[in-house]
Amino acid sequence: MKRRTLLALAASTMFLAACGQSTTNEADTSATDSAATGGSDLLQRINNGGTINVGTEGTYPPFTYHDESGKLTGYDVEVTRAVADKLGVDVEFKETQWDAMLAGLDSKRFDMVANQVSLTTPERKAKYDKAMAYSWSGAVVLAPTDDNRYSSWEGLKGLRTAQSLSSNYGELAERYGAEIVPVDGMAQAIQLVKQDRADFTMNDNLAVLDYLKKFPDSDLEIKLTAPASEQTGSGLVLIKGDDEVVAKLDEAMAELAAEGTLTKLSEQFFGADISQQK
Repeated sequence: MKRRTLLALAASTMFLAACGQSTTNEADTSATDSAATGGSDLLQRINNGGTINVGTEGTYPPFTYHDESGKLTGYDVEVTRAVADKLGVDVEFKETQWDAMLAGLDSKRFDMVANQVSLTTPERKAKYDKAMAYSWSGAVVLAPTDDNRYSSWEGLKGLRTAQSLSSNYGELAERYGAEIVPVDGMAQAIQLVKQDRADFTMNDNLAVLDYLKKFPDSDLEIKLTAPASEQTGSGLVLIKGDDEVVAKLDEAMAELAAEGTLTKLSEQFFGADISQQK
């Protein structure tokens, strides 16, 4: 009796092991078939009208923030929603701090990021892909509307500019021979220009447009814009390797640009078209 019991247990163990091996082989075969068809999980969800998960801050107006009703909105958010509509998928935003944005992408907490991310370093370019840019930014010169001395960047030589000493814009202004008037930030810089304690200030195009939209009666305007070759484009960013997904995102973004949706959203949030390189 004892021997029969042991034989039965041994047979049962062999049967379970065989079942486990069969399950593993089937899973491996399924994974191989998926890879052979070029279908990542994200691509399959897009093809099947599923849900894409997008990381964003939710605290960075006018790109991504909550309006007075508590709804998540902003330029980056609404562009992403428009892309999702084109793809025929739902979108779920996952809010996270800026410092954790790419880490969340690495850990697959979300599929892509919509938060003004630009791949400017070799390390980022090697690790991530960026879909077609939906916003472009670069240095601009902000000065009083009635000041007509700004015909060229070379003309900045000898003029006073209110800049943070640690900013790239301060370095750029010095490169063109401008005299730096130190400030703590953009708000103080604008005040000095309005008080005629500085001739101009230099900052990012998007930040300046946001200011001008909020304060249209400031009597200040953009006088110079960085050439297209020096502008930086931001787009949806995802882990490198999903080329078919990037192609689908690019196609959707190109359609939104052609039909004027990106221009319309740009003007809604910035009062100007930031979707095109100028």
